[in-house]
Amino acid sequence: MERLWAPWRMQYIGGEQRPGCLFCRVIEHPEDPDAELVLWRPEGAIVLLNKFPYNPGHALVAPIAHVPTLEDLDDEQSVHLTRALRRTLGALRTAMNPHGFNVGANIGTAAGAGVPDHVHLHVVPRWNGDTNFMAVVDDVKIVNEALAQTAEKLKRAFAAT
Repeated sequence: MERLWAPWRMQYIGGEQRPGCLFCRVIEHPEDPDAELVLWRPEGAIVLLNKFPYNPGHALVAPIAHVPTLEDLDDEQSVHLTRALRRTLGALRTAMNPHGFNVGANIGTAAGAGVPDHVHLHVVPRWNGDTNFMAVVDDVKIVNEALAQTAEKLKRAFAAT
């Protein structure tokens, strides 16, 4: 089985954590420095670029509701989250032309959730051959563009869809 290694994420895991919920912070405070990663603000949800991506274009889709699990969402909130997920997949396809996606949620700290109190979905674009020896051998991830460039490309794709 091929694995998507992400040793550079140790900067996130071992780094200084800002207080409070990332998602609530960028929802409530558009001037927050992390708000530059927001790609789209649909009704009932928010989509942002992961600051510590597994792959270029790694997006996070979260409900506006601050709840820890999917089953805590009511039906309307679930619909908003699903609509945002579908549009995120479309925008990523348009902007980045991936060969596939990993979509999932880490629910609870035991499952690896970095923001355990605000459920969110990870949408990771995948390309054939996107894993290689560099990350494993020398703790290096080859990313072909800066986060700001990826964010602008995806914002245009969201606007066009």
